[in-house]
Amino acid sequence: MVRCTNFPFKLSLAALICLAMSGVSAKLPAPSDEAKAKAAATAAKTAWSDKLAAFQLCQAMNRVADGYRKNAKAAGREVQPAVDTPACADPGPFVAPEVLAVAAPASAPTPPKK
Repeated sequence: MVRCTNFPFKLSLAALICLAMSGVSAKLPAPSDEAKAKAAATAAKTAWSDKLAAFQLCQAMNRVADGYRKNAKAAGREVQPAVDTPACADPGPFVAPEVLAVAAPASAPTPPKK
């Protein structure tokens, strides 16, 4: 019969690991207003970058399609698009969102009633 002599050691090691992990799972503090504004500005910049990339891709696809039609016409074939595609939408220059800083009114102490 084999006896496990270091069972208490394994149990205490497991307890220490659980105790250490409980400290790791603590909640983070809520972000400040400045951090929220910075995150909103970053999100707006990313959204604009995505729109700009889509616009540039649309223009590149139009150039390729125009070149294909030009080469097909030179070869004596007439090519018509299967579907009408919308025009490329230019997102324009990036405009940073305005940060609406709503200052909370300072609560002045009320005078005591007489």
